[in-house]
Amino acid sequence: MNEIICPHCHKAFKVDEAGYADILKQVRDHQFEEELHNRLQLAEKEKLSAIQIAEAKIKEALQQQLAQKDIELSILKSEAAAELTQKLAQKEAEVAQLKADKMNALTQIKAQLDNAEVSKKLAITEAVQKMERERDALLNEVRTKELEKQNLESTLKHQFAAEIQTKEAIIKYKDEEIARVKDMKAKLSTKMIGETLEQHCEIEFNKLRATAFQNAYFEKDNDARSGSKGDFIYKETDEAGNEIISIMFEMKNEGDETATKKKNEDFFKELDKDRNEKKCEYAVLVSLLEADSEYYNTGIVDVSHKYPKMYVVRPQFFIPIITLLRNAAMNSLKYKAELALVRNQNIDITNFEEKINQFKEGFARNYDLASRQFKNAIDEIDKTILHLQKTKDALLSSVNNLRLANQKAEDLTIKKLTYGNPTMKAKFDELD
Repeated sequence: MNEIICPHCHKAFKVDEAGYADILKQVRDHQFEEELHNRLQLAEKEKLSAIQIAEAKIKEALQQQLAQKDIELSILKSEAAAELTQKLAQKEAEVAQLKADKMNALTQIKAQLDNAEVSKKLAITEAVQKMERERDALLNEVRTKELEKQNLESTLKHQFAAEIQTKEAIIKYKDEEIARVKDMKAKLSTKMIGETLEQHCEIEFNKLRATAFQNAYFEKDNDARSGSKGDFIYKETDEAGNEIISIMFEMKNEGDETATKKKNEDFFKELDKDRNEKKCEYAVLVSLLEADSEYYNTGIVDVSHKYPKMYVVRPQFFIPIITLLRNAAMNSLKYKAELALVRNQNIDITNFEEKINQFKEGFARNYDLASRQFKNAIDEIDKTILHLQKTKDALLSSVNNLRLANQKAEDLTIKKLTYGNPTMKAKFDELD
């Protein structure tokens, strides 16, 4: 029973564990919903503020560039107008001077040059037309500058419009990404209700057990005699019983509300200890810890620089890591078979040497027995004739031992020595 004090009347009353857990859950859910609502409002405000700031900066930059272009165009217009005015004034002065000169010349030689009147008029007309052409050229140049200004303004407007669209697209993409992440978290939370990470991995493996892992052993590690144990052990052997691969799995997960966050590295030492005690070749940590780590979110992470043959994976890479390690082990299976053959050959050679040593020991033992019998016989002959019978028996015994030794030597053949030893039989067959 838990005692609760009312914050209004300050009276204490008791509730059972179920009621206390229900009240605690209501408080946590209310706080979580309120905090989520506040964070969403804050994110929305920050997004609107960022959009307004970006739009203000773009508009300000556009206005500054347009103002600069207006200034440049005004300068060009002023320079062109001044240049045109100067040229027109110069041409008018030249025309006036030319007219004055012509009039003076006409006055002075009017009598002599009556017939040249038409030529003079034509010259004046040509000079006027030339000035008009130059004036038209200057006007066309001014119109060209005006068109360039309009084209530049249009280009800048399109450019800034495209930049604004790009910014809006980026903001939209970020909003969609935020929504996608929220949806993914919601789906993951729904999927993991009532299902631990261990159960999830076991279900994923059992989906493929009948097709991809028919000869594999994948069960819970229930042996805690050493004081600790992993979560799952994966083993697979070939038809001859030779081990192809073995993996010790450890699954780690924690809720968002956990106050003290664990790190993947906190479990490496214990996992390596379990791998060695259970005689597994590899160790794999399937982890949802450090969810924001770019290092572990890349997929399959090799941490063999800390502990040999150890990997850290996210749950979605649980089946791929088994497949990768299994394929690598299958490639090395041929070399393992050759190594086993060499070991068997060494055992055959050792057995052959043991047989030879056994024969030598037996022959030496029989020879030693015979030598001692001969010495006893000679001693008995030297001591007394009465011991002749005993000496005879000793001699007969010695002869019998020698006969047995001789029979063993005669019965010793290559066929008998190589019986049950295919390696040495093959060596002698090669010599024949």
